[in-house]
Amino acid sequence: MLKKKNIAASKASLVLFLCQMISALDVPLDLLQPPTITQQSPKDYIVDPRENIVIQCEAKGKPPPSFSWTRNGTHFDIDKDALVTMKPNSGTLVVNIMNGGRAEAYEGVYQCTARNERGAAISNNIVIRPSRSPLWTKEKLEPNHVREGDSLVLHCRPPVGLPPPIIFWMDNAFQKLPQSERVSQGLNGDLYFSNVQPEDSREDYICYARFNHTQTIQQKQPISVKVFSMDSLNDTIAANLSDTDIYGAKSVTERQPVLLTPTGSTSTKVELRGNVLLLECIAAGLPTPVIRWIKEGGELPANRTFFENFKKTLKIIDVSEADSGNYKCIARNTLGSVHHVISVTVKAAPYWITAPRNLVLSPGEDGTLICRANGNPKPNINWLANGVPIAIAPEDPSRKVDGDTIIFSHVQERSSAVYQCNASNEYGYLLANAFVNVLAEPPRILTPANKLYQVIADSPALLDCAYFGSPKPEIEWFKGVKGSILRGSEYIFHYNGTLEIPVAQKDSSGTYTCVARNELGKIQNEVQLEVKDPTMIIKQPEYKVIQRYGQVSFECIIKHDSTLLPTVTWLKDNDELPDDERFLVGKDNLTIMNVTDKDDGTYTCIVNTTLDSVSASAVLTVVARPNPPFDLELTGQLERSIELSWIPGDENNSPITNFVIEYEDGLHEPGVWHYQTEVPGTQTTVQLKLSPYVNYSFRVIAVNEIGRSQPSEASEQYLTKPASPDENPSNVQGIGSEPDNLVITWESLTGFQSNGPGLQYKVSWRQKDVDDEWTSVIVANVSKYIVSGTPTFVPYEIKVQALNDLGYAPEPSEVIGHSGEDLPMVAPGNVQVHVINSTLAKVHWDPVPLKSVRGHLQGYKVYYWKVQSLSRRSRRHVEKKILTFRGNKTFGMLPGLEPYSSYKLNVRVVNGKGEGPASPDKVFKTPEGVPSSPSFLKITNPTLDSLTLEWGSPTHPNGVLTSYILKFQPINNTHELGPLVEIRIPANESSLILKNLNYSTRYKFYFNAQTSVGSGNQITEEAVTIMDEAMASRQVDIATQGWFIGLMCAVALLILILLIVCFIRRNKGGKYPVKEKEDAHADPEIQPMKEDDGTFGEYRLFSFVSSAPF
Repeated sequence: MLKKKNIAASKASLVLFLCQMISALDVPLDLLQPPTITQQSPKDYIVDPRENIVIQCEAKGKPPPSFSWTRNGTHFDIDKDALVTMKPNSGTLVVNIMNGGRAEAYEGVYQCTARNERGAAISNNIVIRPSRSPLWTKEKLEPNHVREGDSLVLHCRPPVGLPPPIIFWMDNAFQKLPQSERVSQGLNGDLYFSNVQPEDSREDYICYARFNHTQTIQQKQPISVKVFSMDSLNDTIAANLSDTDIYGAKSVTERQPVLLTPTGSTSTKVELRGNVLLLECIAAGLPTPVIRWIKEGGELPANRTFFENFKKTLKIIDVSEADSGNYKCIARNTLGSVHHVISVTVKAAPYWITAPRNLVLSPGEDGTLICRANGNPKPNINWLANGVPIAIAPEDPSRKVDGDTIIFSHVQERSSAVYQCNASNEYGYLLANAFVNVLAEPPRILTPANKLYQVIADSPALLDCAYFGSPKPEIEWFKGVKGSILRGSEYIFHYNGTLEIPVAQKDSSGTYTCVARNELGKIQNEVQLEVKDPTMIIKQPEYKVIQRYGQVSFECIIKHDSTLLPTVTWLKDNDELPDDERFLVGKDNLTIMNVTDKDDGTYTCIVNTTLDSVSASAVLTVVARPNPPFDLELTGQLERSIELSWIPGDENNSPITNFVIEYEDGLHEPGVWHYQTEVPGTQTTVQLKLSPYVNYSFRVIAVNEIGRSQPSEASEQYLTKPASPDENPSNVQGIGSEPDNLVITWESLTGFQSNGPGLQYKVSWRQKDVDDEWTSVIVANVSKYIVSGTPTFVPYEIKVQALNDLGYAPEPSEVIGHSGEDLPMVAPGNVQVHVINSTLAKVHWDPVPLKSVRGHLQGYKVYYWKVQSLSRRSRRHVEKKILTFRGNKTFGMLPGLEPYSSYKLNVRVVNGKGEGPASPDKVFKTPEGVPSSPSFLKITNPTLDSLTLEWGSPTHPNGVLTSYILKFQPINNTHELGPLVEIRIPANESSLILKNLNYSTRYKFYFNAQTSVGSGNQITEEAVTIMDEAMASRQVDIATQGWFIGLMCAVALLILILLIVCFIRRNKGGKYPVKEKEDAHADPEIQPMKEDDGTFGEYRLFSFVSSAPF
């Protein structure tokens, strides 16, 4: 939530300026003016008799006024009283009581007069009264003997003080006596009991009166109250009590209401306008009556009506004439009601409608003083001039009195005076001074020149032009030094000269000129206006929910005018942040570390500048696991149920979703708690089912979204009565451990399930479909019984029943078990194998007869093993493999066989005891398959044009090898593959020399083996032929020698010289002789050699290879 305060601040400034409209036309103090009272003591002035009395009277005027006082209507000569002094340049009196004076001697009505040559102003009548706090009169208080149920009033009757004291009741230990609907204090200070109870008996009912003005407390003698019951009062005590001591002799009975105050059925009340109206009704009765208030023929005023003292007091604040009427209080209990009507009349002391205001007139001007007041009854209006009733004041031809108005015409300087208006009725008076000051003055502008005003955009701008002049100047406003006069609806021109721009914008900034002129002259003043950008919170704090002990941050990122310096303040619940190091205030955030419950609340970010203020708030909710429930109570105890109730703990701001109820069995498992049930979080009672013979304790755990509370304190214990078991053992089974026995097992009942002492089990069995009668045995609290001498693997019907000292559990259900198993007697027959491929075969067999299984048929096991590989005659260790086929299956697949191998297998039946005999071994063979990859491929002895390949035969030939396949291709420097060459190699070979290869070339080889079925997986290798290393080394060595470089330079120089000579000779027409000789004697054997492309090609290749490293 975001609050902006800049507009509110501007409105407050507007109110301040408008309130200055009156004072803005006040006469500057350097000009002649009549006196004006600026400060005076209150009309009803109660003083502390122990301190000096200070009666204030301050006034201003030109020339400065002199002061005089009257006391009780006559002149008070302060010079004749040594204890009274007047402050310098002031009319304030100081009576020196602390120097031996008595305050009572200075009681009276005082009035101050401030006078100068232009008139006289007077103060209110100030009534001086010293405060009084008299002691309580001595009195003997008899004890109050009251019958239980009767009403009682203890009277306080405090001494009359000034001002009246505040009354309250306490005991001897200075502890306030508790009050309620039944016992309460009335407006008069008395203590009212609607009906007394035995606990009201005490010896120290003390009424205290506190006099705030003198800061003293007086106390009444203690009052004794003894409440008795006639039923318990013996004859001796009754004989010692007089008839007046006892209010009655009846036993306690209920009574209908009777009003203790006010008495009767009607009363009246007069209150003054603006005061607080207090109406009271206190009633007696049993049961204690309840009070209700209504206004006959109307409604109680909303927002101004309050009920106090347990609704026995009706309070209406700021009453007006509209609150007059009949108010009815109604006291009601179960036996009836009583009412009282209070007729309220609201009167009014005088109050202003229009108070007279100072008049500043120039000679020859007209004006009026208006004095209008209202009240009930209507006040009388009386005028005075310079403190003298106007009827006997000196005459002024320019003045005419017309009731509440004085009219002035063509005033002159002698018309200056101070006029008093007195409006009075029987409830009070009003007195106002207003002067008429006749001056001739050119305009003055009182606002400082070039005053700077700064406002926020879109808020009002108020530019002040306080002025004075007589006659009253006219005010005009201009924008800029040479701007045009301001007019239009976008401006408001106030009476006191203020210019208001209701909605200032950025372009409103600038210089504004105020011009004041009257017939005596003209003056102007300039002020400056700057309109600033508003401060904004662009990232407000957001609502946060955080778990206890977590960390939370609130952001408050602001944007503001660059010329304003903002300050950021954080509040918690509209108060300062706690002085705690866990609260970290950053530049634009607030972080709270290790959050606790007390951090819950509203956090507000307030940004203040000199011109505006904005704020934004967010709520932090701290959540946690709930507090544990408490006050567990067990009610409605029955044999098999009980009601548990509890009071929830604090939910810690996260609603409780459910309650978990746990129980402890103190008889069988003390200290171990078990889940009982759970109920919704809105439920605080539950009906719990109970088991017999359990010593119960309960506890409750509250659960909310955060987690589970700690368990509550355990409830009281409740032991249920024993009973016969409700249930039988579970998981009853019959399984033989030997071929000639039956082992009967079950899960025993817990102590909680036993329902009573002496838990035992009745075990019964009979052979299914053979025996008619059950064989039974009763065993102790165990979980197993063995029946011996049974046939092998026959079905039995079994049942186990629980019992204890109080009887048997219900009849148990029967289960089927079997006596012990023995190994199967017969092997599966007609075993057949169908070879599907070189690695998979399918086996079939005939099932064995079920009787020969002698147990639960679990399935068949196939044992198979490799006898030998048909491609290799060597034997190896035989590793048998087993495949199990569950149930009554008669076939199965044998995966993972090796090709071209001989296998054997047999089949056996399996039951719970073990395996039966094996079937005769069955032999089968797998066909050939593709071989595995050769075991290795090595490339050795690289030369310029050959490589030697060596390899190993496949680890698993999976048949008869027919050949090897070799494929290879060259790879250039960019890893591009050349043409593929394939070679078939006999199966008995293990090496090969590849010739006629290119030198310094990389080759990639692919190699695999073949059987008649096909090719196996290939392996790959890469190798490189070599270059002539000696030649390459020589070239490199010579080329890098210094002498070789020098030689090459000399040869180049020689060739250059020869070319120059040849060029010269050619130009002369001659021939090169060597060339001619060669042309003439050409060798025919050499010619073809020059054209041999192969030789040339090898040379080029060599040059290329040798230069490659560069």
